[in-house]
Amino acid sequence: MRRPKFVKLVSGRVASWPVLLFAVPALWLFTVRLLADAPGAIPVVVADFDYHDTSGEVADQRAEHTARVQVFVGMLRERLAEQGKYKVLQLDCDKVTCSAGSIGADDLVSAAVKADARLLVYGGIHKMSTLIQWGSVQVVDVQRKELLLNRLFSFRGDTDEAFRRAANFIGQTLHDLTPKS
Repeated sequence: MRRPKFVKLVSGRVASWPVLLFAVPALWLFTVRLLADAPGAIPVVVADFDYHDTSGEVADQRAEHTARVQVFVGMLRERLAEQGKYKVLQLDCDKVTCSAGSIGADDLVSAAVKADARLLVYGGIHKMSTLIQWGSVQVVDVQRKELLLNRLFSFRGDTDEAFRRAANFIGQTLHDLTPKS
């Protein structure tokens, strides 16, 4: 039996990846509910991001990548909620992962409309080599059926810090995005 990998938390304590996979979404939901009720805020949903690894590395890093992508998406949701300009809503779909790759773009838009969102944020990350990862983020105004943003970005590294920096960059990119009236 394979022992779970462990990660050191900021507090210095150690937690296994399965614990983090539960804790991050729970913390996100709590934070979003506290911050998302600004009057006049634009309702937005942030879908799960897809992840593809074609680097050819021998080590199985699926658990680490899943956790990092969840943290990435959680940080985007938190960043949008903290701005006060957006009201982050929960996206509900019938799959474990609610992403364009798992349910398709049309169904993702339908789920956003069902959640009463104005904006849908979705995308993916592709690890092409040991050091380089490419990402894409799209923002759709689901009421107007209009693509507002289609941005490619790259970042170096396959670490928690690299994913945090990428999430901060994309969060800043989304900061000034406003749909047409």
